[in-house]
Amino acid sequence: MSHYTAPSQITQRQFAYFAGKKVLVAGEVEDSFPIELSKHCDAVTVFTTHYGYYRQLQTSSAVKSYFGAELTADITADLLLIYWPKAKLEAQFLLAMLLAKLPAQCEVIVVGENRSGIKAVEKLFAPYGTIKKYDSARRCSFYWGQCTQPVAAFDLEDWFKSYTVHYQQHTLTIRSLPGVFSHGEFDLGSQLLLDSLPSLQGKVLDFGCGAGVLGCVMSILNPEIKLEMCDISALAIHSSQATLAANGLTGRVFASDVYSDTDQDYQSIVTNPPFHSGLDTSYRATETLLQQAPNYLTASGQLFVVANNFLKYPPLIEQAFGNCVTLNKTGKFSIYHAKK
Repeated sequence: MSHYTAPSQITQRQFAYFAGKKVLVAGEVEDSFPIELSKHCDAVTVFTTHYGYYRQLQTSSAVKSYFGAELTADITADLLLIYWPKAKLEAQFLLAMLLAKLPAQCEVIVVGENRSGIKAVEKLFAPYGTIKKYDSARRCSFYWGQCTQPVAAFDLEDWFKSYTVHYQQHTLTIRSLPGVFSHGEFDLGSQLLLDSLPSLQGKVLDFGCGAGVLGCVMSILNPEIKLEMCDISALAIHSSQATLAANGLTGRVFASDVYSDTDQDYQSIVTNPPFHSGLDTSYRATETLLQQAPNYLTASGQLFVVANNFLKYPPLIEQAFGNCVTLNKTGKFSIYHAKK
């Protein structure tokens, strides 16, 4: 993968900053640039909350990589390179967590697209030291700074946001970490999907579980189901596990890159699939999800999907299943259903 994203291209112009350094890379990195970077510095470690990206890096021995909601491993690094994430709160979260693991006076480089709001790093970094812009190109900015202030110990619990969701006669507590879909609110698409579901049985997969709203409501309404929940984000997985626990529910929650880690015997797959990758619209994962769904369902299995009306999912579902029914529709969302 030699084609680099714009933030990596601007970083590529600045290899002098990395010479002789042990670099920790984190944030919205989406390409193989850390492997290239390892040729220009002493060592590269990557921390990612994105399971798909973690799986890609596993094929290289040039970098050490860690996947999770929190970096718990003991690592040696003296320079932190953050690819600015799309959610400002997630950037704040990454700085607090990673600087707590790094030595005093460590250097920090932040890169990202200007439209992602990277300029906010000047204010966000103020408690740690000063950071300044040293380069800009390809509508991206490159900041360098140094952590000169003491950093507070990091506690993941402090970063959870809890809110209440009322559905039918039930009240649920939802717990979510920064950057997780449905962080602090009940998505209207998910609500419409729940309104459209029949009673469920057997093994049910909440695909792209986010903070766990769908899975928890399905479990409360159908206490006999065997609930499984998956997501590509470690922050989502951690949030869903916390949401299940907060409501006294149980289910298997795990990381999966589309169907990489799922079983193949679901009675129902229920999903409010994402269509964004970073700042851009991306349909690839959802297309794979829909096209391959029959392979992961039992003989009488079914699929329930909520999607924005502008997304052309029915032809894909029709192609995969030979049928696709619109169960419900509003001005913004549609609920699609297919049977194997």
